[in-house]
Amino acid sequence: MDACRHQKGMTPSEHLEDIMKKLVLAAALTAAASTAFAGNYAEPVMEAPVIVEEASSSSAGNILVPLLLLAVVAAVVAAD
Repeated sequence: MDACRHQKGMTPSEHLEDIMKKLVLAAALTAAASTAFAGNYAEPVMEAPVIVEEASSSSAGNILVPLLLLAVVAAVVAAD
């Protein structure tokens, strides 16, 4: 093993640094791969859009309630 280090021209601390860099790279790639394959593919759920219909204002609708109230009052007065 000493022959291998001397052959590359690396000191023991440089050799340890090289090993640590490889371990960090392997850990980062493992973490990236595990999150990439986590879970299962499911089609996105599309919610139906909410449609709000505004009440239309017509003159017939605005006059109907007072006319109905007037007819009820007239019927009560005529009954007396």
